[in-house]
Amino acid sequence: MSTQDTVIPTIWTVSVTRLSSLLRDMTPEFDGRAVIDTINLGFEEAVTLIRERLRSEDCDVLLSAGSNGEYLRNRVDKPVVLIQPDGFDLMQALARARRQSGRIGVVSYAVEMPEFVEFKQQFGLQIEQRSYRNAEEARDRVAELIALGCGAIVGPGLIAELADRAGVSGILMYSAESIRQAFEQAIDLARMLSVARSGSSGLVKPADSKFSLRRLIGNSESVMALREQVRLYGASDRTVLITGATGTGKELVAQALHGASPRRSAPFVAVNCGAIAESLLESELFGYEDGAFTGSRRGGRVGLIEAANKGTLFLDEIGEMPLALQTRLLRVLEEREVLRVGSHRPTPVDIRVIAATHSELDALAANGGFRRDLYYRLNVLRITLAPLRERSDDIPLLLMTFLRAAGGGAMVLDGPAQALLQQHSWPGNVRELRNLAERLAVLAHAESPLSAITRPLLLRCAPELFGDAVTENQHAPTLPAPAREMARIARPDDASLQRGLREAGGQRERLAQRLGVSRTTLWRWLREMENPPP
Repeated sequence: MSTQDTVIPTIWTVSVTRLSSLLRDMTPEFDGRAVIDTINLGFEEAVTLIRERLRSEDCDVLLSAGSNGEYLRNRVDKPVVLIQPDGFDLMQALARARRQSGRIGVVSYAVEMPEFVEFKQQFGLQIEQRSYRNAEEARDRVAELIALGCGAIVGPGLIAELADRAGVSGILMYSAESIRQAFEQAIDLARMLSVARSGSSGLVKPADSKFSLRRLIGNSESVMALREQVRLYGASDRTVLITGATGTGKELVAQALHGASPRRSAPFVAVNCGAIAESLLESELFGYEDGAFTGSRRGGRVGLIEAANKGTLFLDEIGEMPLALQTRLLRVLEEREVLRVGSHRPTPVDIRVIAATHSELDALAANGGFRRDLYYRLNVLRITLAPLRERSDDIPLLLMTFLRAAGGGAMVLDGPAQALLQQHSWPGNVRELRNLAERLAVLAHAESPLSAITRPLLLRCAPELFGDAVTENQHAPTLPAPAREMARIARPDDASLQRGLREAGGQRERLAQRLGVSRTTLWRWLREMENPPP
């Protein structure tokens, strides 16, 4: 499968007033086919925001309407698809307007519409038609029609809003069907552009970079709010604390913050504070001088904090940092300098710090497990990630994205399967869903050439995910033994972990990939194995 097949286009809708609500209502229909982000601004305000966002992220197509859309076409270096009303839209709008008033005003962008002349003649309607080219003309035309006695005015979003504000009935000339067609055109255009770019260069350039906001996938309100929060916080240089359960995508958000910041061309250095042995964490973070300790590298070593100079330092699982190192980290945050192990001369550093944790740091601080002053120093800007069960509307889009990335091809999700997925509690959150997608990409095609993901298929491929629902499928054909083995994701016993680590040549990252879990989860399991609870 080629790279462009895995790329879901990103569409930014640009609208004001009532059209924005209609666009949002239509967005869920395109889950799995496009990432849709809404910009509720018009004209120069919209242009300014779009240009600013395009510095750190990307979109494939803009979708807008009326004068706002035409304004964008001449000022933004992105293709713009306009929502175009058809004759049926106009008939519906006139019918609604006629119920409000015997005299109707119609205001269209740029030119008058001949269709209204025909309606006026055939049905004996009292219609006054005008056109406009900018916001000032729009206000004048609405005022003129009201002065002529029009009690209802049909037009694009700006016109309908101006009419409502003036105390008459504003009728939007767009229907759900015309918006649906515009979305289809935008998706088709994005695909054609992707093919054209790949053909001209000989290579397909992935639409998403490691630090792109486009990797924060979802059309739910919480994800759209998250993207907006990342844009806002990305422009700041203040410390950010990201909280959320395991698998919610904390590192992904940290990368997006870096990509949205002025430091995006500098290093992004990630440190998992729970993955590095306590005896090594200090030298890894702060570096060391020549001869600082037995076995130290000749000439010393630059620490990860220094390596992030001018860029971003991401401290994952900050709640697991030893107390002694918390004191040293606090000095780095306050003084912006780092003292290598074995040195008496601090080195200035220019870094932006982002920390993440699945723990309740305030509770840890109250119990003495975390320095309270460090907690306050980290908790300047805060992002809390919602668990997947609280944004279940994003599950179809996420699953389709992960399936394409895993080589699942053009699989489709039927209604009962979607309902089953959205009822699951997803304790492993987005990571658990991605693991399921990778399993489906392998097992679904091995079991059947059909490309549909059905409820029975989910119950056979991942029975452990759906609890009591498995009993409904207990008489269904079972998968072959290797597939059943792949379908199990559970915490291995100590002997299995030790054997797996040996088979992976001691490489923990490789073992984590084989087990289908994150590195953090694996390291936690290994630590529990080495230090079992009393």
